[in-house]
Amino acid sequence: MSDVTRILEDLRKGDQRAADELLAAVYQELRRLASGKIARERPGQTLQATALVHEAYLRLLGDEPAQWENRGHFFAAAAEAMRRILVEAARRKARLKRGGGHQRQELDEADFVELPASVDLIALDEALEKLSQQDHIKAELVKLRFFTGLTAEQAGQILGISRATADRYWKFARAWLFHEIGKGNDSGEACST
Repeated sequence: MSDVTRILEDLRKGDQRAADELLAAVYQELRRLASGKIARERPGQTLQATALVHEAYLRLLGDEPAQWENRGHFFAAAAEAMRRILVEAARRKARLKRGGGHQRQELDEADFVELPASVDLIALDEALEKLSQQDHIKAELVKLRFFTGLTAEQAGQILGISRATADRYWKFARAWLFHEIGKGNDSGEACST
């Protein structure tokens, strides 16, 4: 019986120290597996082998670890966990790369989109409700910036987002609201006084 198989048996029996022993016993081999999997990924992969090993290990031992029969069974499960993590990361990256379902708006164009100070508050409220259904954070950012006069940095701190993200969200939300409010006016103006 290998050390790993013995440790897995101890883990099944509920030995709390077995999880630490298991990591020490399999870490280098898991790291080698992770490095091999990452090497086969497309260039630009940002996940590191160490992070992949730790994430896979946490998933494997989770709240209730699976009952692995032997060393081979454990490593097969570890390889599957790593595969899933890499696929999830690739999907996340692809979603972000393709705009996450949002229409692309050039930021330099969005810089010129301003909501007038004398905006129709009813139209703005209706548009904010629609925006909130699509993206709650962006709607909250507009409320903080437009109605309380907070800066992008202050609003970002309240929402738990970086200033750069707050700036990006603000530009998107202004353009979106300008368009949405403009759809409601027959005259083609963005807002009424």
